[in-house]
Amino acid sequence: MRDTGLGRTGLRVSRIAFGTWQLGGDWGAFAEEDARKAVRRARELGVNFFDTAQGYGFGASERLLGDALRTELREHRDELVIATKGGLRDTGTGVARDASPAALRAGVDASLTALGVDRIDLYQVHWPDPKVPLAETAGALRELVEAGKIRHVGVSNYSAEQMAEFSRVLPVETLQPPYHLFRREIEDTVLPYTRGHGIGVLVYGPLAHGLLTGTLSGESVFPAGDWRAKSGVFRGETYRRNLAVVRALQEFAAFRDMTVSQLAIAWTLAQPGVDVAIVGARRPHHVEDSLAAADLSLDETDLKDIDAILAEATPVAGPTPESV
Repeated sequence: MRDTGLGRTGLRVSRIAFGTWQLGGDWGAFAEEDARKAVRRARELGVNFFDTAQGYGFGASERLLGDALRTELREHRDELVIATKGGLRDTGTGVARDASPAALRAGVDASLTALGVDRIDLYQVHWPDPKVPLAETAGALRELVEAGKIRHVGVSNYSAEQMAEFSRVLPVETLQPPYHLFRREIEDTVLPYTRGHGIGVLVYGPLAHGLLTGTLSGESVFPAGDWRAKSGVFRGETYRRNLAVVRALQEFAAFRDMTVSQLAIAWTLAQPGVDVAIVGARRPHHVEDSLAAADLSLDETDLKDIDAILAEATPVAGPTPESV
């Protein structure tokens, strides 16, 4: 597994991080023991970077991750980089953004307990909260760094302008934005900003939430509890049009002895300014397929050919806390 420096954090991390949104309940039911095995298999194959969030089941994903890595966390803690996110609140009827100092302080303590660790290597604000000044959020996290509860601070789903404002109080060290072949808006202003300010970038959704796995069709039905069942990305004309693009990408990938999911991950990692791709799995064999992408290379001709295929695609957005 290749590794890389993560911006100015000084951390060395695997180029693929194991993501755990799928372990929090928003993607339907799953076998927890299979999920634990998937986490451990990722570690066996060289992944040292694991990303979770309090909002993924409000502790469920963090607890499962901590349990799966318990031996590693006890015996090889300094080899692992554990990232989590906060700033969302369970209202009982949905999810609300809450990046207030009080909520973040309570959230960090809850994440430490759920993970079973005494520090969080990278703590990220999950979504910008329009009700809380960014200076207040940044100030609270600075205090938590000083207290030793978190080592590094990042943000997720922030614009370049929001990162700049946040950094007036506490420098943003990492950004976690959505990025995949059907969603490329961060190329306009966000990636130029992060490159110019030494901010590490770990992107989520490189497989377009399953669209780029090659396993979906127009007849696919998502189980109860899976947020995709009510998403416009996975129905209607946009979905059918993009499935045709995926089929073309599958043919392109097969000619190069790759799966389409490996192609999608390798494409993401080939983009300037992207350090890490976050990929989730609930079964060990899915981990093995995805991690192989870190060792694949795409040359300039490949990238141009992929862009030509994508000319037929319809760009899509993704989920927000309020929509899941």
